[in-house]
Amino acid sequence: MTSRFENSGIVNQGGSMTISGTAVGDGATVVHHHPPEADIGTRSDVGVITVKDSEARAVKDALGLDREVVGGIPYWRGSVDHRGVVARVAMIRSLHQGQRSTMAAFEHLRETFRPAVVALVGIGGGFHPDVSAGDVAIGTRVVYYDLRKETADGVQRRGENPETPAIVGNSVNSFFVDHGEPARFESEGSGFHVIPCVIGTGEAVIADAESEIRKYLKHYNDKVSVVDMEAGGLAQAFFERGNSSGMRGWVVIRGVSDHSDKDKNDAMQNTAARHAAEVLRALIPYLPCHA
Repeated sequence: MTSRFENSGIVNQGGSMTISGTAVGDGATVVHHHPPEADIGTRSDVGVITVKDSEARAVKDALGLDREVVGGIPYWRGSVDHRGVVARVAMIRSLHQGQRSTMAAFEHLRETFRPAVVALVGIGGGFHPDVSAGDVAIGTRVVYYDLRKETADGVQRRGENPETPAIVGNSVNSFFVDHGEPARFESEGSGFHVIPCVIGTGEAVIADAESEIRKYLKHYNDKVSVVDMEAGGLAQAFFERGNSSGMRGWVVIRGVSDHSDKDKNDAMQNTAARHAAEVLRALIPYLPCHA
């Protein structure tokens, strides 16, 4: 996109620019080349961030996406038609686990496709006794537990509790009005539950039922049902960049693969990832991502 600004004198739009012709005096003209951004033909309605290979494959298969390299970065794109609602989807797999890589993945989606809603989809650790392996949690609110002060008397945690904009929260509520709470889904001959929840998030992998982090989260908000390592990065990236880009919000969809205790293992990861992807497909018609 190119904008032209003309006046008498010197024109300065700030930042870097290309100046052509004479820029001083009557008829001074500055040609400002803006960085490329998604046009109407490349924009997506829903952006999806995954981390693990099993998560990316599950979303690709559930939504029928095809690989496409844009600007040297691999994405998976396609159109999803669910009960007459068609949405354009672009998925990216983050380079690493954790909050920082998730923020970078969000920025790639934002710059390239400007999705209305970004969904973080994959597996998480169960945190509540009523949540079983294979169940899926939909989160529109997170508790970030890593902010802390180390003192001689112990750790003082300073939690943050960001929430997605109300337009997305209301959309998720509508999903549960139609499907029940908890919702009951079937996949490959077995059933699982889908619940709304608060997501606990930080950089630490929790594999101890008596960990100090678990105790803190229970004290901070007893509605925390699932923990992960990325949701805080998504919420922060949207807060800093999404609002200014006209994006409408974010949502986290986590299939429960274990119970974040000493028995934590990989046995249920593929199943949990598949269930999360199937719930994403069912949720897309409710999201505020269509013109």
